[in-house]
Amino acid sequence: ADVCTFGMFISKVDICAEEICVCLYEFYRSFKDYLHSHIPCRRRDVLVLTPWLAPIVWEGTFNRDILNAQYMQKKLVTGVVTFAVKKYVQFIEGFMSSANKYFLAGHQVIFYLFTDNPEQIPHIQMAPENHLFVIPVQNHSRWQDISMSRMDIISRYIRSQFQYEVHYLYSIDIDVQLFEHIGVEIIDALVGTISSWQYTARRESKSYETRTESQAAIPKGEGDFYYTASFYGGSVAEVYKLTRTCFKGVMKDRENGIEARWHDESHLNKYLLYHKPTRLLSPEYYWDEELSRPRIIQVKRMCSVRKNMLRTPGIPGSVMWAMLSCHVFLPLGFTII
Repeated sequence: ADVCTFGMFISKVDICAEEICVCLYEFYRSFKDYLHSHIPCRRRDVLVLTPWLAPIVWEGTFNRDILNAQYMQKKLVTGVVTFAVKKYVQFIEGFMSSANKYFLAGHQVIFYLFTDNPEQIPHIQMAPENHLFVIPVQNHSRWQDISMSRMDIISRYIRSQFQYEVHYLYSIDIDVQLFEHIGVEIIDALVGTISSWQYTARRESKSYETRTESQAAIPKGEGDFYYTASFYGGSVAEVYKLTRTCFKGVMKDRENGIEARWHDESHLNKYLLYHKPTRLLSPEYYWDEELSRPRIIQVKRMCSVRKNMLRTPGIPGSVMWAMLSCHVFLPLGFTII
């Protein structure tokens, strides 16, 4: 009865996911006890399940040994896409060294590195089960098109190459380092990462695109979480649909002479609003080092790398990356390391 009452409550009240958590704890304590008694979880201080019943992954909500055993039986291969152009080449060694050590350790991972300076890539000793593909890209002066180019390149390479080599694919910004293991708990059909900048913000305070002229617009009063474009992924088929749809949205905006507020991140949030992720990663999985660490963040698995520059608070990392790179790129081919 408690579960049914909760479902009726959700359908009648127009509040965002974080507010649901507050209401859940204040008015539906019996459901809270039911929820935690049926989910093997040591966390009672955070939301661990979305209103559409997708898990939110935090430290203490999973058993990696059990997940590893299940993953190994399926003999899956996971891919990681990242881009390093112009000055962002300096982040390659830090990212690759840490990802090679901590990302799905012990499982087969293929890293796809797009760069305009393949000759500047340092030698990286890869784990026996991992492989690195270096794919050269040509840069141009129009940084405004960076969002479109990334989504377009990922979708086109999925169709021509990635779908034949990996089962799951994740896009990760190059200017990060991993400090703790990121394991198979992230594997699911469609995965979004809750932004560390806005995970506590009320719906009206989130950085959604609201201009109705944009294909990325989210109507007033709608929206669940705010997702970062710095880390997202899922099955190859789902990531293809996501990147293709976002690319079409960017192109439509261009035809109409408008650019979404936060570029690809705005289109990503629009897509994930109407195509609910099957799994959400907590801000532990992409924490911005410019933020103070709250008590609920028990572990910082992956963090942005501090840069010797002034950053505007609230600007997503992927957008800042675009502004500083000042280019777009076109794939030329690839080599293998």
